[in-house]
Amino acid sequence: MKIAPNQVVAVTYELSLLNDGDEWQMVETVGDDQPMYFIQGMSGLPEAFEDRLNGLAEGDTFDFKLDPEQGYGDYDTEAVAEIPLEVFKVDGKLQEDILQVGNMVPMTNEEGHRLMGQIVEIDEEFVLMDFNHPLAGREMHFVGKVQKVRAATAEELEHGHVHGDGGVHH
Repeated sequence: MKIAPNQVVAVTYELSLLNDGDEWQMVETVGDDQPMYFIQGMSGLPEAFEDRLNGLAEGDTFDFKLDPEQGYGDYDTEAVAEIPLEVFKVDGKLQEDILQVGNMVPMTNEEGHRLMGQIVEIDEEFVLMDFNHPLAGREMHFVGKVQKVRAATAEELEHGHVHGDGGVHH
């Protein structure tokens, strides 16, 4: 079976990023013991990533690069914001376990949309948070292998995620 929309796909891969010295640096390995499972066309992964996998079958390998436009977009300096320290208080107490530089914190914007922000800096009045995707502005190189391909069940398509092996159990 070849990868096509609405199929469950399991892949293993190594992800490398182009660093400031124009060298590829491996930053993530997804191995045989825990492949990444997703529904093709519903994964939330960059469209170009899924496009590169279309037509591949179980056992096929892949090796491709995505520039920022094909991945998570360019880095947006306007997605970095100062959030008043008061926002991080619950019942008048500062949530110090959450307030650590580098932590990813779920937030809600003015329109009620949930988004993740990374704490960049903390001072007496504000928390500087970066709401860019961690891979925004980065060129990515994927080398991997297709481990499994199967048709998604009606329930998986309805829920938008993989169930069972490698997926959500509910």
